[in-house]
Amino acid sequence: MVMYYTIGEMAKLLHIATSTLRYYDKEGLLPFVERSSGGIRMFKEIDYEWLCVIECLKGAGMPLKDIKEFVHMSMQGDVTMQERLKLILKQREAVQQQMAELQRTLDVLDYKKWYYETAVSAGTTKVPREMSDEEMPPRFVPVRKYLKDIHSRS
Repeated sequence: MVMYYTIGEMAKLLHIATSTLRYYDKEGLLPFVERSSGGIRMFKEIDYEWLCVIECLKGAGMPLKDIKEFVHMSMQGDVTMQERLKLILKQREAVQQQMAELQRTLDVLDYKKWYYETAVSAGTTKVPREMSDEEMPPRFVPVRKYLKDIHSRS
């Protein structure tokens, strides 16, 4: 027996607003969702899996038009596997680039945290500013060099 969920129940399962599901439907991302004779959306378990994939792609920064294309290609079956793989690989690369940028940001924040903790402990910013590379924690040496390089370019 197939279990059906209301839009509210499905939204609760996904931890998203019902308006988000309505928007997805309006944008053509939910061609797989059945409707009752009265036009009410009737979500099934398999729809939950689909919606999790859509949320993942959205969270990965994939544009809605590409998500829609992915869903529609998926509905066509195996003939679109290669195209879907290309979309996933493209988005994966974009996420890896974002992660590298976030890591660089975190490295700078960690360096600045160390810098100001050292300055507070010494009572002056002169101490960490004038430290040689050999005196500072090795993981911050490339970060300081990166910041100096950026400063010298501007």
